[in-house]
Amino acid sequence: MKAILFDAPGSPEVLRYDDAPDPTPGADEVLVRVRATAVNRADLLQRRGVYAPPPGASPILGLELAGEVLTPAGPWRVGDRVMAVVTGGGYAELAVVPVGMVMRIPDSLSFEEAGAIPEAFLTAFLNLFTLGRLQAGETVLIHAGASGVGTAAIQLARVAGARVFATAGSPEKCALCRELGAELTINYREESFAARVLDATGGRGVDLVLDFVGAPYWQQNTAALALDGRLQLIGFLGGSAGQIDLGPILAKRLHVTGTTLRRMPLPQKTALTADFVAFAHDRLASGELRPVIDTVYPLHQAAEAHRVMEANRNAGKLVLRVEESVPQP
Repeated sequence: MKAILFDAPGSPEVLRYDDAPDPTPGADEVLVRVRATAVNRADLLQRRGVYAPPPGASPILGLELAGEVLTPAGPWRVGDRVMAVVTGGGYAELAVVPVGMVMRIPDSLSFEEAGAIPEAFLTAFLNLFTLGRLQAGETVLIHAGASGVGTAAIQLARVAGARVFATAGSPEKCALCRELGAELTINYREESFAARVLDATGGRGVDLVLDFVGAPYWQQNTAALALDGRLQLIGFLGGSAGQIDLGPILAKRLHVTGTTLRRMPLPQKTALTADFVAFAHDRLASGELRPVIDTVYPLHQAAEAHRVMEANRNAGKLVLRVEESVPQP
């Protein structure tokens, strides 16, 4: 098969489109002919050599995919249109997926649209509901609102009946967040988000914060949270080290949780997938929920997609279309 490979960590230029061994599915896995995948921040970190794949995972980049089943297993049959989160291997023409992680693509969605769903929507669902315990009527602040996870989280929180606030780095990205359902948007380059949040909530603060930035946002995040508020740490785009004041955790009875979807045990990810499908499949089919796509690139242009994400120029997902060059088995 063809895949995106690299021999040593480095800049996007190390990526190459080349031959790789075909994967072999295990007893509880399906082989998928990949039609689309998407770029995630974890792919950039792995390419740089600072985020190794979990033991047993494919060394090939790519944490999500959409395509067609080639070898059946469990309830899945040849030709089924499916999408999934994977621990690696998405940037390739063929990939194996555990049976419990496979999700059916709604008929109304293309492979490119489906390829933009799994990682962003499952990460958002995990942090909003499974771990973040967001309820109807509560208020959530979503950082990086125009990112793949951010655009998914805004929509999921909205349909769950929550009030949604979001931060983004430009007027255009703020407008996208409002279009998706954010009641309040804050351009973090121009003003303090904590001050705006406290003003909008009458000084109470929000119930939940989804944070991708890390240490630089700690003080404002804790200031913006209400009593018994929850802070979900999803990433460290601004760095993980710094001086922090732990006082608000005790004073406000805050809950701080960190997680990475990629390294969750398979049984937990399988349960998460089932919960997400029950909540979201029909909403995706109807268009109430939708993937937000910035640009679709052919797979061999993965390096360009990485450059765009590193420069933070995208609003929504960067999708890689996988063109056919392997024979059907």
